[in-house]
Amino acid sequence: MTAPSSSAQHSSEANLLPLIVEPEQLFEHLDQPELLIIDVPVNADSYAEGHVPGAIFLDFRHLMRGAGPVPSDVPEVETLSRLFSALGLTRDTHVVAYDDEGGGWAARLLWTLELMGHTRYSYLNGGIHAWRGASLPESTEPSAPTPSEYHAEILNPQVRITCDEIKERLNDPQFAVWDARSSAEYSGQMGNNKHLGHIPGAVNMDWLDAMDRQRDLRIRDYAELITELEAMGLTPEMEIATHCQSHHRSSFTWLVGKALGFNMRGYAGSWGEWGNRDDTPIET
Repeated sequence: MTAPSSSAQHSSEANLLPLIVEPEQLFEHLDQPELLIIDVPVNADSYAEGHVPGAIFLDFRHLMRGAGPVPSDVPEVETLSRLFSALGLTRDTHVVAYDDEGGGWAARLLWTLELMGHTRYSYLNGGIHAWRGASLPESTEPSAPTPSEYHAEILNPQVRITCDEIKERLNDPQFAVWDARSSAEYSGQMGNNKHLGHIPGAVNMDWLDAMDRQRDLRIRDYAELITELEAMGLTPEMEIATHCQSHHRSSFTWLVGKALGFNMRGYAGSWGEWGNRDDTPIET
């Protein structure tokens, strides 16, 4: 894989690991006390079947509000404070997130941390599939977190973008929308929303197409991805909003764009909000 540019790395020299960490690299750092490894699987049985030694389990549903007109929105800060205190997060913790699906829920966790201004984090490239592919040791014993007193704040609001902001920016040549859904959802042939289709001008790269199926669902070669995205009209100097149905798949495309050095923002409402409102422009 082509190495990311320096701009794609975290700016903090104090970070223990790079943004995208390989299994062997993480394995060498498992004894570091400031590491907090979090497994956010789609299939809850995945954690019990085997996880990175020392990793704690997080139910992905805690990363979304779960109720109200936009259930995929960010939870209230009080809820996030309770969640991250229960997980044992501190300001000095370096979080490593992974999952069992190639990065969607792990990236949603990292996007939430970025929103809170907690930039000490990494993604285990390929998640548990890559860990197993590297024949590294697994644990089947659950790890209990050491609770902390973490006070969540939205310190980096630019990381997210709202429906109304997108509407205002649709004719801005320095703004673009990356739709991470399937082509059938994008074209309006599939979906369960009041309105089907896509945001006018949005470009479609399915989140699955950013994964390398030959390499245990790791992020695909950076140079290839940049070439493909630029051919679609997405360039590093633009501001790019990314969405799916619930900002789960698009959390991964947010992370991929960030790793490539793009200026990414996540639309938490996603099509679940856009496609159910009557005041949003739609193309098919």
